[in-house]
Amino acid sequence: MSEHKATVEWKRGTETFSYESYSRDHVVMFDSGIRIPGSAAPAYRGNPARVDPESALVAALSSCHMLTFLAIAAKKQLVVDSYIDQAVGFLEKNAKGKLAVTRVILRPKVTFGGTILPTAEQLAALHERAHAECFIANSVMTEVTVEAG
Repeated sequence: MSEHKATVEWKRGTETFSYESYSRDHVVMFDSGIRIPGSAAPAYRGNPARVDPESALVAALSSCHMLTFLAIAAKKQLVVDSYIDQAVGFLEKNAKGKLAVTRVILRPKVTFGGTILPTAEQLAALHERAHAECFIANSVMTEVTVEAG
């Protein structure tokens, strides 16, 4: 087991503090020293030049699926040359009528090298296993669909 930490820091930068005026800009800091500029999504008065939490969740799901997929492929002695995923998440009302990222579609495109190339069925099975073993997918209620190409 392991622990994973993040620090989120925000400071008021204006005289007034109202819903219309406060800045949504903040910084997310990790133990590694990496700092990510964050904000709300533009639809919620956020800064489009910064990462919003909804996009970060989509990225975490995509990244986790990819890392799990790569580990499984390597253990099967498959050579992955490239992996790209243009994932999309949907903020909608859930069954309780609350706004939530209810579903995320992963669209990984994988290029293999080497002498062993998976069949379409084997590739689908690799993605199914990666999804089943992805820590982040196992942690959220969001429906995650993999549309491998």
